[in-house]
Amino acid sequence: MRIALFTETFLPKVDGIVTRLRHTVDHLQRDGNQVLVFAPEGGITEHKGAKVFGVSGFPLPLYPELKLALPRPAIGHALEEFQPDIIHVVNPAVLGLSGIFHSKVLKIPLIASYHTHLPQYLQHYGLGMLEGLLWELLKAGHNQAALNLCTSTAMIEELSEHGIERLDLWQRGVDTELFHPNLASEEMRLHLTQNHPKSPLLLYVGRLSAEKEVERIKPILEAIPDARLALVGDGPNRQNLERHFAGTNTHFVGYLMGKELGSAFASADAFIFPSRTETLGLVLLEAMAAGCPVVAARSGGIPDIVTDGINGYLFNPKADIQEAIDVTIKLLKQRQEIAIIRKNAHTEAEKWGWAAATRQLQDYYQKVIGVRNQESGVRSQEKIH
Repeated sequence: MRIALFTETFLPKVDGIVTRLRHTVDHLQRDGNQVLVFAPEGGITEHKGAKVFGVSGFPLPLYPELKLALPRPAIGHALEEFQPDIIHVVNPAVLGLSGIFHSKVLKIPLIASYHTHLPQYLQHYGLGMLEGLLWELLKAGHNQAALNLCTSTAMIEELSEHGIERLDLWQRGVDTELFHPNLASEEMRLHLTQNHPKSPLLLYVGRLSAEKEVERIKPILEAIPDARLALVGDGPNRQNLERHFAGTNTHFVGYLMGKELGSAFASADAFIFPSRTETLGLVLLEAMAAGCPVVAARSGGIPDIVTDGINGYLFNPKADIQEAIDVTIKLLKQRQEIAIIRKNAHTEAEKWGWAAATRQLQDYYQKVIGVRNQESGVRSQEKIH
């Protein structure tokens, strides 16, 4: 197949969407497909044999790491030259609209996928009054697609409630070689705890932004004597968080990549994830694959991954943070239980390799292409008669 992939974000940016896309492109190419990626310019021009077509844009004011790339005629010329069998738009916002438009003009089958729960983000940026309008815009865009893929059952239900049609599940995926318990390291633990390796080590990995609610980890940290907190990642809310956590045992680590990130997960005692805006929470799967026990908000797609008391712990994010404090203390105190949780978490994550997730996606592509071909055949017969 020849696949044109439109995405509002791609390498070198680091987040869950980019992680899924780079593994997906890799496995699609390995399976003999040809992929052309349309993404905001300023990043790479090739990934695993797939050409990346950079489109100029400007930084989004509330999310400066994300560039808004505007549709332009060159995109149509590139598509006509590439002649894709299918167009896949990821989180269609601005650049993705170009993919939707050209799918109609060039009569190419269209799939869309939903990864960022933007309506919930609005609440954290003082724009909650726009939520209804945003849902209408999302519905108008996604309902142009023959199939809309979500990464959790919770998101399928919510999008359906808001009038988005033809929904199905794109299963989770994780790199079980890069994220593995064997990568636990005394050196990494020394680094993350700032030379206090015997102290309980709490870990957060992700974007330091308002919608991630990282500040809610502070009372958990303060409730555990001698605990250390390592915040891995960066983002626009870092300075606010540095002020918020001032005077606590918190280490702002910055970005970690590859085996260093895998080692960070494997070396921690608990991964704390308070976000309520996750469509899936890929970072949770990475923590679990590394055998790091998870304490996370019971929200969005997270319960699809974490089974409370079996491979991690969930807390009610709408209630007082005390529930999260209690389960974290319980986890750290019961050494036998933490070993069981670690094992169960790794076992669960091992079920979800990227190869299987990409095979499922290819099946969706083939199904949509097949339906379009059947419809074209019927129309041709009607014209003959």
